[in-house]
Amino acid sequence: MDYRELAQLNHIPPPYRIFVGQTLRFSNKKYTSIRGEQPNSSVKAPKSVAAAGRNQSATQSKLTTANKAVARNNQTGYVRKQTVKENATSAENSVSSSKVRWSWPVRGPLLAGFSNAEHGNKGLDIGGKAGTPIKAAAAGEVVYAGNALRGYGNLVIIRHNDDFLSAYAHNRKLLVKERDTVVSGQTIAEMGDTDATSVRLHFEIRFRGKSVDPKRYLK
Repeated sequence: MDYRELAQLNHIPPPYRIFVGQTLRFSNKKYTSIRGEQPNSSVKAPKSVAAAGRNQSATQSKLTTANKAVARNNQTGYVRKQTVKENATSAENSVSSSKVRWSWPVRGPLLAGFSNAEHGNKGLDIGGKAGTPIKAAAAGEVVYAGNALRGYGNLVIIRHNDDFLSAYAHNRKLLVKERDTVVSGQTIAEMGDTDATSVRLHFEIRFRGKSVDPKRYLK
């Protein structure tokens, strides 16, 4: 079976990434076993199985949103081969980036800065104590809140407009849920070390899906 056909059948967008435990359909036709036997059509799937299927679809949708928003440049799958370079300002200046009023999500020592290198850090890593309040860097809508994206721990993604997203990773506790509307400076999480080697906030800003240096925006 062609992988693109399989992806289309399961509503999996390019680059067709799948996950451990995910249920995949291989045909729209009536199921036939390897032996050619037809299953008993009078036996219905338990409600729990049907519910699991619906939950699987919802989970896949959330993972797709999260992957598209914050996948790291060196990550297989939703790989970004380019980041917005320091001198590439024409596109950013042509949109209403000034309408997004940015502020620091937390104050603390800078553990790692932004890098345009292929495998560089695509955001800022800010240190602090476990439980330190993490603030929304700008007003927007929560489009993801969970821990299904490997390497980010407890993660929040906020959509600010059609061009900008921000991401907040490694939190100990999330204080918002998907579709919540947040204002700038609102506490959205508590700092932690989930999927990290030490307590920190990994913070990213994405312009049209590409990494930009948060220090250029934060005030």
